[in-house]
Amino acid sequence: MLLVDAAERVLLFRGSDPTHPDVHYWFTPGGGLDDGETTAQAAARELYEETGLAVPAAELGPAVHSEVALFSFDGVAYRQEQDFYLVRVPEWHVDTSGFDEVERQWVHAHHWWSVPELRETGELLYPADLVAVLDGAGVGPC
Repeated sequence: MLLVDAAERVLLFRGSDPTHPDVHYWFTPGGGLDDGETTAQAAARELYEETGLAVPAAELGPAVHSEVALFSFDGVAYRQEQDFYLVRVPEWHVDTSGFDEVERQWVHAHHWWSVPELRETGELLYPADLVAVLDGAGVGPC
């Protein structure tokens, strides 16, 4: 999910991997599919679980970006087909009470990032081409 506020900032979570707890990275809200879900249904569910924001899947519109990500977490290798949906809000106070146990332990913070901040940071970002994805979705200063 690309959750963007009225100030053109995108919400990212800061996390780490149990196998490398000192390496931190920033990533967008989202996650895997439950049995029988479409990517839009999973995106809406994950957005609610991770931020408290309820948006019906039917209101998400088409994905603004798709990719295949290869990564590992806790020693397990994953190949994940990812669709990114853009949701704009005037503002949002993130509610992480819907986090599962793994998220409570390994997601340490959240922050609203501007595109200029993302361009300048030396932090690890996922997806790695997040700035290009946001540019392609029309997010940030023109």
